[in-house]
Amino acid sequence: MKTYKVALTRTYLVSIKAENEEQAKRLSEFYLGDCPDRSNIKDRLKKKFIIEDIEMIYNEAEEVLDVED
Repeated sequence: MKTYKVALTRTYLVSIKAENEEQAKRLSEFYLGDCPDRSNIKDRLKKKFIIEDIEMIYNEAEEVLDVED
C-alpha cells in the first residue's frame, strides 16, 4: 500500500462553562485538541487501510459566543 498525507479541516461547536472567554478558548483547545484514530481492526482489514500517524498541526479557537443560561 502507498502512504498518503491528507489534511483535514474540522470545526466543532463546544459548549463550555468557564470563568471568561479566554479561559473557554484555551481549555477547549487544550482538552479537545488531540484526535484519536477511531478505526478498529475489523475496519482496517475489511477496507484495507492503516492510519499510521495523526499529527495535530492546527488547533485554534476561532470565535467565542456568549450564551445566556
